[in-house]
Amino acid sequence: MRPSRQLALAGLLVFSLIPSQLCQMHALTQVNKKKTEEQTTESRKQTGLQAGTWKVCIGVNETNFWHIEPLINTMLNAKYTERFQDANVLLTFRLVGIKSQRLEQQLSGQIKEDINSREMELTSGELALDILALGACENQDREFIRGAHLVSKLGAKFQAEIQNMEAHSGNPLTNYYQLSLALLALCLFNGRYSITSVTYYFTPENKNYYFEDQFSVDTGAMAVLALTCVRRDTQKKMNANTKRKISGYIASLANKIQAEGKQGLLGNIFSTGEAMQALFVSSDYYKNERNCRETLRAVFDNISQGVVYLPIAAAQILPALMGKTYLDVTSPSCGHNPVKFNVSTEKPDTATPTTAPLYILVKYSVQINKTSHTEVTVRKGSVFLDVMKAAQEKNKTLFRFTVEETSWGPFVTSVQGISASSKDRTYWKLLSNGQPLTQGAGSHVVQNGDNLEVRWSKY
Repeated sequence: MRPSRQLALAGLLVFSLIPSQLCQMHALTQVNKKKTEEQTTESRKQTGLQAGTWKVCIGVNETNFWHIEPLINTMLNAKYTERFQDANVLLTFRLVGIKSQRLEQQLSGQIKEDINSREMELTSGELALDILALGACENQDREFIRGAHLVSKLGAKFQAEIQNMEAHSGNPLTNYYQLSLALLALCLFNGRYSITSVTYYFTPENKNYYFEDQFSVDTGAMAVLALTCVRRDTQKKMNANTKRKISGYIASLANKIQAEGKQGLLGNIFSTGEAMQALFVSSDYYKNERNCRETLRAVFDNISQGVVYLPIAAAQILPALMGKTYLDVTSPSCGHNPVKFNVSTEKPDTATPTTAPLYILVKYSVQINKTSHTEVTVRKGSVFLDVMKAAQEKNKTLFRFTVEETSWGPFVTSVQGISASSKDRTYWKLLSNGQPLTQGAGSHVVQNGDNLEVRWSKY
């Protein structure tokens, strides 16, 4: 998911083709089998997959486990002083079978405390994610879900989203990522939702799948997972025409996701994990060995470069690498994994460099009706948010701003007193050298000479 653009939340029935079956190699003819095996041996080595393991394309075993150790350590060593990342991490721990009783109890307790203290304030997506995390695999937290009537309360929030769309030109109270997440949780935990509303509002061409003119990969992926659950929901009576229509939606959204593929990633590194899950259950994309290999290489490269350093980002990419989807949450396979995780709790080396910091000069501007420019000097290694703070110190009238802490880090909510609004479909777009950021303001590292911009935009 694109963390600089929308709320990121982390998805679920047994399906006929489980992820571990989706990337099997096609049978090779006897004539060219030897040649093909020689060619693929090298590519397997490059991605960390050894001979004999490739029949499961998306999967991590004890041979290549080292690729994902940084993700696990990131989640294990985080402090979790804020609620935002709790549900994502707990969901992933339970789904893929990472056992850490201390951390699981901590996260579960914090989620339940948060629900009790601000239940009315929770958005549909936040409550849906809490339900998925607490209810993942068979565990005692399901009693809390039942006792607090969380599923029925989620149903009411989902209906409020639908009513808002009916009254405000198809705009939900939150966004379609959260709406899809809510539908997914309702489907999996036997909540109430209207098939008529689903077929009407989840059409692939709906404007809410797009951010400006750009298809949102993670939004589309979450919708695919939700619609797949709905299509397989045996408790809902659907005629053949409705089922065909939903199947068509799924196929169309899957094609849109694939169209956003570039150099192995689907959208960007932050949306690739959920996109992989969606394609597992909706298309033949990962039956192609080349697609499998390119995705693994790209994801592993980003992990090794330290790009996936936030716990929520690690939590969203790991399930697909383990051959899991959010559709496994209520499945008997939830939490079962042949890989034994080494849950090291060693802290990373935080020694500070002894050399004096270097400084860089960057250009910064704010564009509303007119554009305000300035130049600021910041330390080398500074992030976009540091530049915004430096500009604000120079001229508070032109460059003042506010942020809100989210699971992806600080999210810019207002500039010059003008606030972003989901109702009006407005937001503050962050750009570097004319290109939208793929990371948030608190994560994107700026370079000397960069031209940075904050632009008032509509989607």
